[in-house]
Amino acid sequence: MTTTAKLSDTRYSATRINALGEKISTVGLYALKASTITVLGWIGAMKFTAYEAGAIEGLVASSPLTSWLYKVTSVQGASNFIGTTEIAVAALIVLGFKFPKAALLGALGAIGTFFVTASLLFTAPVTEASLGGFPALSVVPGQFLLKDLVLLAAAIFLAGQALQETAKS
Repeated sequence: MTTTAKLSDTRYSATRINALGEKISTVGLYALKASTITVLGWIGAMKFTAYEAGAIEGLVASSPLTSWLYKVTSVQGASNFIGTTEIAVAALIVLGFKFPKAALLGALGAIGTFFVTASLLFTAPVTEASLGGFPALSVVPGQFLLKDLVLLAAAIFLAGQALQETAKS
């Protein structure tokens, strides 16, 4: 096999690998949108239950970003407000499949939502004292909140994608 043939095969392989990478990235983008919509919509809907309102009470109360909610409404009212916000953000991301500007608003809303929940890692009691404290995270709320760092990163990625789609339209 000549050097030219080897280079040609390498380019062909690189082109095929790149095309496969693009297809996988597209599937990943749709999966990221769908999972973000599911997380926001499902957890948002749960906020309308007394169970969930009680479960988040300590978290909401511990944060300077959210504790004000209890000064203007009840525990259930605050939970309903948070749930409504989460469902609205999910709906905007859904609308974004047709309207890129809605996707951008939804992604920005998701950034805000997940920024607030990730910030609870610094305001809520998240370490496990029996294991010596930091860096040992409690299961709830520590490990439960840690996933919001990934969700925040996903929302930032979706905002970038939405900006690109908005620029095209």
